[in-house]
Amino acid sequence: MHFPMLLLSAALLTTASAYTDRKPSLHSRAACPDYKDYSTRRHGPYSTGRYSLPFQRPSTECRLFTSPAVEAKIKQITSQLADPDLARLFENTFPNTLDTTVRWHQTATPAEASQSFIVTGDINAQWLRDSTNQLAQYQSLAPKDPALKTLLLGAINTQADYVLESPYCNAFQPPRSSGLAPTSNGQNDRVHPTYDPNLVFECKYEIDSLASFLSLGNQYYAATGDGSFMTAKWVEAVQTVMQVIEEQSTGTFAPGGRPADMTYTFSRQTDIGTETLNLGGIGNPLASNTSLIRSAFRPSDDATIMQFFIPGNAFMSVELQRTADILSKHSKDPKNKELAKTMAQKSKDIKKAIYKYGVTTHPEFGKVFAYEVDGYGSHVMMDDANLPSLLALPLLGFIEQDDPLYQSTRKMVLSPKANPYYLPGASFSGIGGPHIGIKNAWPISRLVQAMTSDDDDEIVESVEMVLKTAAELGLIHESVEVQQGKEFTRSWFAWANSVFAHTILDLVERKPGLVIGPKARLNGKQAKLG
Repeated sequence: MHFPMLLLSAALLTTASAYTDRKPSLHSRAACPDYKDYSTRRHGPYSTGRYSLPFQRPSTECRLFTSPAVEAKIKQITSQLADPDLARLFENTFPNTLDTTVRWHQTATPAEASQSFIVTGDINAQWLRDSTNQLAQYQSLAPKDPALKTLLLGAINTQADYVLESPYCNAFQPPRSSGLAPTSNGQNDRVHPTYDPNLVFECKYEIDSLASFLSLGNQYYAATGDGSFMTAKWVEAVQTVMQVIEEQSTGTFAPGGRPADMTYTFSRQTDIGTETLNLGGIGNPLASNTSLIRSAFRPSDDATIMQFFIPGNAFMSVELQRTADILSKHSKDPKNKELAKTMAQKSKDIKKAIYKYGVTTHPEFGKVFAYEVDGYGSHVMMDDANLPSLLALPLLGFIEQDDPLYQSTRKMVLSPKANPYYLPGASFSGIGGPHIGIKNAWPISRLVQAMTSDDDDEIVESVEMVLKTAAELGLIHESVEVQQGKEFTRSWFAWANSVFAHTILDLVERKPGLVIGPKARLNGKQAKLG
């Protein structure tokens, strides 16, 4: 979804907040400040580190969902971190999804019938991709907190409803039973299949959205071992995903050369090229019989150039196999066993096709993955900050981090000479994308860079760079202008906050010497490289 780019200047946000950290005089959420405004202002108490980061959590009674397990994790991690600024940023970001984006949650009996509406932050709609990523950091804590476990079950159930309602759509309105009013995205779209705007916020077909639905259940099962979410409705939603995969595995032309009947088309009245599909809403031509799945839009919600989007196909391949494993293990229904076999075979077919069509030879870096392909032999050579991405392939579980093919791809996408959206700047450097433009890189990309690296210098530089961009408001922004580093988009972006929290949890486990103890490289002083 493209919204007018909001560039905020940090210099304009240093005035004292119009709100205070005191409890509202009325013990009701109606008295709580709008976090969309609250997040643009600094609040005390401030960290004792060199950046004096503000405390950006809402006051206790203004938090939308509270988990004792999450609060305990915050205390554990912040007490370990050597840098008080990193500790404060973790304290702000780790609970941000629960604090600010759980707009509606309804418990039910059985628990897997519960519902959870998780908005992306400053937009009052739920993206399948964003909500899965926002909740990922809490999955491991679910066994310790029954209420949190039910929240996650509710999220799985609500996503299943969305997939069944409009499987080609990416962002959704509040469930009718919530009583929350739907909002308009302000666009004039012509989409087939049609959808109900009271239920759907936006209908851009993205393969990663459906993979994210599968991933939410797979993550939950991996953390809890609880298969109760695999209800008849969930299985039906999985079957719907498989139907979409089948429909979107076709090329542009039918046998004999005639244009095929496209199941999905999208046109928008816009002067922004990435906001609509060409050729009357079908997108550029694709070859037939590749086993790759088309994706009309990227995880940035920008239109693909070539609709065989490689990171999205890799993500789907992984999640199909994981779902197949769960189904085959827990379901006694022969139909579900057969569904699992079909999913496992499709996973293998996609992976084989990625290596056949999605790998090309770069003149400098050798064999690499392309970002998008058309199956005819053409490739789009770039990477985008949004996940899934080429940089994040090991985090998806598609390829090992030390695999030479990944390493050559990684070098390519982190090179401004090879990736047009790698933006080096005087203040910030990282991968951006066409969604915001060629002046802004995304902190998410630097965090993924840290999580896919074993090089201490690279990790320290990446985390330090992100910390500096978050210093003024104590939250992770969507994107940052790379030269001055003072302008950014979105002060409140829950997905980015979750990725930062993930990064800290990763470093505490994988590289504790960088963040814990008196000899930590990230220790509250100017980080030194080498």
